Order: sequence, then structure tokens, then C-alpha cells
Amino acid sequence: MDKVQDTIELLKTYKQEHIINLLEKLEGKEKEELMEQINKIDFHQIMELYDNTKKEIALKENKIENIAYLDKAKLSKEQKEEFESLGEIAIRNKEYAVVTMAGGQGSRLRT
Repeated sequence: MDKVQDTIELLKTYKQEHIINLLEKLEGKEKEELMEQINKIDFHQIMELYDNTKKEIALKENKIENIAYLDKAKLSKEQKEEFESLGEIAIRNKEYAVVTMAGGQGSRLRT
């Protein structure tokens, strides 16, 4: 088989006949460039990925539980000072973390 026929067979295998119609309309360099692009595509992997989108995902955990938290507004002045001091110590010891909240949660929660 020649390169054109090999490319057409590849496209038929993966039900991409609409591209065959375009390929048959092209001539010369344009046809060669399109065939080169087609032959670089991993159609098998694309089909696997597509088939995976149809699979149902089994959730191992479907129980949502509250996590422990402290309401900053309900802390006493002494508790706030204690936590502030602990925070400063953690920062000095390079023991801190960064939390990113999506959707404007930080501004709504005033944190």
C-alpha cells in the first residue's frame, strides 16, 4: 500500500471518514502535510481516553463530615493573642503553610 492508502485505512479504522473527504480534495504539499499530521496522532490513545469518559467512577468515600474549626469572632482576647503568638513563632521557625480558597471564600470569610 502507498502512504495515502495507509492514511485512509487508519482514518477508516477510527471512523474519521470526514477527514478522508478533505484529504481527497487536497493536492501536493497540502496533502502531504495533512497526512503527516494525521499519522502523528495516536488515535488509539484518544479512543481510550474517550471511552474512559463513559465509565462510571466508583467513589470510595461518600460520607462528608465536618472538620474541627474555631470561630474567630467567638475567641476571647486572650485566645486571639495566644494564637497570634503561636502563628508568629511558627513563621519565625519556617513552619507555616498557605491556604488558597476558591470562589472568593477568603474575602467572604474575612480571613
